[in-house]
Amino acid sequence: MILPLLAAFQLAAASPAVPATAGPLVVKDATRSLTVQLVPGDSGPLLRAEQLRPVVPLTVSHLTGNRWLLIVNGTAIEVEEGIRFAKVGDQTYQLASAPEVRKGRLYVPLQLVAEIVPRLAVNLAWDPERFELRAFSTGSRFAAREAAAARPSGPLRSGPPADEAPAPRDSRGLASGPPIASSAAPVGPLRSRKLVVVDAGHGGPDAGMHGPLGDGPAVREKDITLAVARRVGAALGERGIDVKYTRTTDTLIALSDRGRIANDAHADLFVSIHVNAANPGWKNPGGARGFETYFLAEAKTEDARRVEQMENEVVKFEAGPSAHAGDPLSFILNDMAQNEHLREANELAELIQRRMAAVHPGTNRGVKQAGFRVLVTAYMPAVLVEIGFGTNPAEAAYLTDPARMAELSSAISDGVLEYLKRYERRVSTVAGPVAGSGQR
Repeated sequence: MILPLLAAFQLAAASPAVPATAGPLVVKDATRSLTVQLVPGDSGPLLRAEQLRPVVPLTVSHLTGNRWLLIVNGTAIEVEEGIRFAKVGDQTYQLASAPEVRKGRLYVPLQLVAEIVPRLAVNLAWDPERFELRAFSTGSRFAAREAAAARPSGPLRSGPPADEAPAPRDSRGLASGPPIASSAAPVGPLRSRKLVVVDAGHGGPDAGMHGPLGDGPAVREKDITLAVARRVGAALGERGIDVKYTRTTDTLIALSDRGRIANDAHADLFVSIHVNAANPGWKNPGGARGFETYFLAEAKTEDARRVEQMENEVVKFEAGPSAHAGDPLSFILNDMAQNEHLREANELAELIQRRMAAVHPGTNRGVKQAGFRVLVTAYMPAVLVEIGFGTNPAEAAYLTDPARMAELSSAISDGVLEYLKRYERRVSTVAGPVAGSGQR
């Protein structure tokens, strides 16, 4: 809950920078412009958050109960229906009016878009005279300076100082600020909306791998996977793909529940992010590095079985009915529909692996197969991406560098987009109308 956190913060009583009634809102960048209609709320105008796309890289996810999560350029903003506060990391902001949910859609106060979001996303600026939210390309230093100059100088109701410093890092070396923007995908837009579930491996009491072996700041798999998963989701949003996360905080989600989250959402694809660890019995475990992508099938090599066992060990942290019992892999491999998804997942893994190879400095360890429990219950093409070895000091530093995380996330997202485009072409050729690759 957001409300109990408020005692830890002193909130300023500044007046909103937007009028009580206004509209419509214009959202634009160098090539596009869209109009967003405002609707009246109890204490000021509201807008449907999803309408900011495609100009603003934004994803909206329903968490649990009344809690929702917006991710803008990789920055997570948590809001709660009926509560006039937003939470960003360990900082709380007062809102002019409470978010509302209407017909399953999240509506947020205009003040959130006009005052708070431009302070968090370095490439967005609010122009009060034109009543516009403007997006700048962060690939240009000049554009970044323009966005900073256009940013309002008045105080927020609560939050960080007006001047934006480089993305800070926490005690584990992870970036706590917005990532560096990634380049656009070299593939055209999709013809229909698709939904991808992005899964950050491990969480809560299950920290996953610890590294590195030797010198370097300590890293934990669960922290890296969450940071990268958010960036993958933001990059997919930039490409016009809807995103749902299995977790957005440091919490444990049962392996069997992660795939079920994707099934319940009728997702088209499931992508699970993980960090590899060297076998201590190897000749030089600290020197092992590289990236690999798995799809669900029986492991064929000793190393694939090692990774399978390592990633499946999370079940020891699970309790109750969520923990998966028995051996579901044999059943699923005999199911014809699931086998079709496995063939599709093989192609998805190949495309993601190929895209990562263009940016990752480590060894290309190829596409592999293994019986990961996290993939078993996802009835759609599903892959598990090992983005590098956290046990390797150089690779641990690479995986916690904000620019490299954004670059790698962009590559993964490009692979996803390329697969979806190919699938659309196959379906349109065979059946005419375009259908989703999952259950949508």
